[in-house]
Amino acid sequence: MALIAQAGPSYCARTETTCCTTGHSVVFSTASNLDTFKMKEKCSSFPSLSFSSTKNGQILHMDSTIGRMNRLFVAASPPTEDAVIAAEPLTKEDLVAYLASGCKPKEKWRIGTEHEKFGFEFGTLLPMKYEQIAHLLNGIAERFDWEKIMEGDNIIGLKQGKQNISLEPGGQFELSGAPLETLHQTCAEVNSHLYQVKAVAEEMGIGFLGIGFQPKWGLKDIPVMPKGRYNIMRNYMPKVGSLGLDMMFRTCTVQVNLDFSSEADMIRKFRAGLALQPIATALFANSPFTEGRPNGYLSMRSQIWTDTDNNRAGMLPFVFDDSFGFEQYVDYALDVPMYFVYRKRKYMDCTGMSFRDFMAGKLPCLPGELPTLNDWENHLTTIFPEVRLKRYLEMRGADGGPWRRLCALPAFWVGVLYDEVSLQNVLDMTADWTKEEREMLRNKVPKTGLKTAFRDGLLRHVAQNVVKLAKDGLERRGYKESGFLNEVAEVVRTGVTPAEKLLELYDGKWCQSVDPVFEELLY
Repeated sequence: MALIAQAGPSYCARTETTCCTTGHSVVFSTASNLDTFKMKEKCSSFPSLSFSSTKNGQILHMDSTIGRMNRLFVAASPPTEDAVIAAEPLTKEDLVAYLASGCKPKEKWRIGTEHEKFGFEFGTLLPMKYEQIAHLLNGIAERFDWEKIMEGDNIIGLKQGKQNISLEPGGQFELSGAPLETLHQTCAEVNSHLYQVKAVAEEMGIGFLGIGFQPKWGLKDIPVMPKGRYNIMRNYMPKVGSLGLDMMFRTCTVQVNLDFSSEADMIRKFRAGLALQPIATALFANSPFTEGRPNGYLSMRSQIWTDTDNNRAGMLPFVFDDSFGFEQYVDYALDVPMYFVYRKRKYMDCTGMSFRDFMAGKLPCLPGELPTLNDWENHLTTIFPEVRLKRYLEMRGADGGPWRRLCALPAFWVGVLYDEVSLQNVLDMTADWTKEEREMLRNKVPKTGLKTAFRDGLLRHVAQNVVKLAKDGLERRGYKESGFLNEVAEVVRTGVTPAEKLLELYDGKWCQSVDPVFEELLY
């Protein structure tokens, strides 16, 4: 759930870029660092964006002087301390332009990988307490020169360059990696992170588990992190679904963040990502245990998202509409209920109200106040579909797993989405999949994985083709990255998911105990 900052300039001004709506001036301000990017908030005389219609959509044109201001930044987590008062109200066009500002040419595309893991005490297997986490964060900061991120008097994360370490609600430890050019760099980043974490944690008797759902402990056993946004979410979740607290406190994921060159490119990648997300869920299914026993699922983490908060999760069928683009995603996000607004270093509960209400000055918690782009950016982080759009696309369907699979997930998605031939093959393959079929796969895969029946065969057969396309795409990239797919190649070859291997061990070698999983999947 943390936010990755994209490196390099934004190039939505390119003439082939398709962005949205018509005829509004949008004003940009530049910033010198990640925490001070604002749009329309301190500026008075900047070039305008103009829009013209074409048969295939609307094309964005910028005055040539916009090149002087082509660096746009996303704020780091946590939010900036205080919002700047907007000189004039935000418009929907500003929100559209914010998303469109993520467009960049192919040579600027990068790979951002985020992964979460469960910390536990070696002696008891109990989850880390916040006091232990604080000691761990302080130790990493002091030993490896990370900047501390504080909320009040509590350390809640670390920052070093474009990397962030953050805490999920139940103390899940997350690395939000830097935007990197190759999978070799991604894997090196993961190695470096795990070395640093283990160097401090092992001295404390702490280990880390790579799995998608807490296998042993109940909700009552999970510590609550001292982060204001999570208190708001914890109170709100039971009102909108039966499994939201499980999502917050007992799940771990790995996700990949990828770039797009234009609105048209974003649409193609968004559709391919959504269609294939159940395949990724199956390939990386790794959460078959709940409170010490098999739970009947291969990916309990994925199943939990089906009843967490359906106003902000799911497969987003409107992405496949002919009219879809940046503007339609903004319309969707405007009506997703808010969680909070961040003011004066505090999170203010705005649950149930929409960002559309906020733009009209109708938030009860901030009567008459209007949002800033920081508020919009923060709101986008509280939307949780299977693929999420910010100024890049997030692939969100995979369970957390051990080290060897942390490099396989970005390899899978990069091979499919960053190679034009493979991407087009995927789009052709999935073009006639119906909304009902996509939903069926989303709903059945958490339980049956690659054995899910699909048309005249099994999902495994589709997955075999997709993994082959990913391998071909990586080979065409020319960085010798296809070896990172070995883990998923083995899964489709055998048809046995990681979760099924764990269940086999549980029923055999482990004598129906989940405790050995803490050693089996130890980082």
